[in-house]
Amino acid sequence: MPEQNVIDPVIQMPRKVKLAGDPKLPFHIALTATDSSYSQWQCRIMYYWYKKVKDLPGSDMGGFTRVLHSGKPDNLMDEIPTFVVDPLPAGLDRGYIVLNRPWAFVQWLEKANIPEEYILMAEPDHIFVKPLPNLANEKYPVAFPFFYIKPAENEKNLRKFYPEEKGPVTDIDPIGNSPVIIKKTLLTKIAPTWMNVSLGMKDDPETDKAFGWVLEMYAYAVASALHGVQHILRKDFMIQPPWDTEIGKAFIIHFTYGCDYSLKGELTYGKIGEWRFDKRSYLRGPPPRNLPLPPPGVPESVVTLVKKVNEATANIPGWDTEDKEQRNQNS
Repeated sequence: MPEQNVIDPVIQMPRKVKLAGDPKLPFHIALTATDSSYSQWQCRIMYYWYKKVKDLPGSDMGGFTRVLHSGKPDNLMDEIPTFVVDPLPAGLDRGYIVLNRPWAFVQWLEKANIPEEYILMAEPDHIFVKPLPNLANEKYPVAFPFFYIKPAENEKNLRKFYPEEKGPVTDIDPIGNSPVIIKKTLLTKIAPTWMNVSLGMKDDPETDKAFGWVLEMYAYAVASALHGVQHILRKDFMIQPPWDTEIGKAFIIHFTYGCDYSLKGELTYGKIGEWRFDKRSYLRGPPPRNLPLPPPGVPESVVTLVKKVNEATANIPGWDTEDKEQRNQNS
């Protein structure tokens, strides 16, 4: 296990890993998705930026797969490399669609031919800012630490799935499954446990209520700890606007939060702003091309996010057509 007292303030990793100097190896990018319009437009933008940075200097990015857990092909099969897997049996997810994610990875790892030895688990609302190297080590995957994943504050519920004989709950990393770069052999061991822990947590009313929409994230962290796998924690793996205001050294923009601002450039989080970009505004159809840029004073991270969305939608063939068709269907 890594020495807990040997860390640097931004990148937490064992000293022996930092000094190992392992040769970098390509990793396969995999994101789980549904066939909903909401998922599709995010996947299209994500895939655009993957192609844009994949072959630039410093990249260890290999192949790409959208793991589609809707059980049947959709209309993006020719645009994005896709592997279709089955969803959970009807009703088992209880409306928590993310519960399909670990089951999707179990199927994909078992059935697909994946040439790379490492895998990046990503999500549709990720945008690559620059080429991504393989940040992982053979024994230590790399992950982004989430401020809201707090194992030490949730010991009562976690002990139902991570017994005391396994060690302190602080052995559970403050992470989700994404973004994570991990050796394929490690993920193959973790994935079935991740699926079972997710289902177990969902079956426990107290744990389900405590963890809510981050339940599956806790399940991945617990499953990894059960297998004795600890992650290198990289805060520079990605940023999350509007809370992260600068791009800095980040590799990925995660646009999970709404960005609401007054016309004076003041953040109005929790209140719809005079200017806003929120992916949930486009649940039923993709955003239009050429979204208005934020007003002066809005942080670099938000401006960059909108510019990257606009560049992608301007260059993805048929974007306006898809948008009009979707609006007609919803009218």
